[in-house]
Amino acid sequence: MKVKNSRIFLRNVRFHAYHGVLEQERSVGNDYVVNIVADCDFTHALQTDELQDTVSYADIYTLLKEEMAVPSKLLEHVAGRIGERLFAEFPAIQSLDISIMKVNPPIGADCDGAGIEVHLMNYKTLC
Repeated sequence: MKVKNSRIFLRNVRFHAYHGVLEQERSVGNDYVVNIVADCDFTHALQTDELQDTVSYADIYTLLKEEMAVPSKLLEHVAGRIGERLFAEFPAIQSLDISIMKVNPPIGADCDGAGIEVHLMNYKTLC
């Protein structure tokens, strides 16, 4: 069997966090929904059934929880921190898709949320 590509993901992970430009957002907080897709080769884990042959989504969640707990003005900055740490701690990750949505943003719009999406490449795997 040949693996074309493989990904590990966390979908719709919910947090209450303190990100935002407005002081009220940083003091009261808001609810956020985060999605992560990590491209990594776990071909060996298909055969071995061993955790060390893949990237643990439990470990990704722990890192995500730690970074969401650090207040920032911009969600772009939060995503950048998450990406940097994931690439540093899990070198097998080749690229990441990260989306962070603020539920009920203070913009006066009737919407489910507003946020950011970014696709990041691990520059170490490009060499």
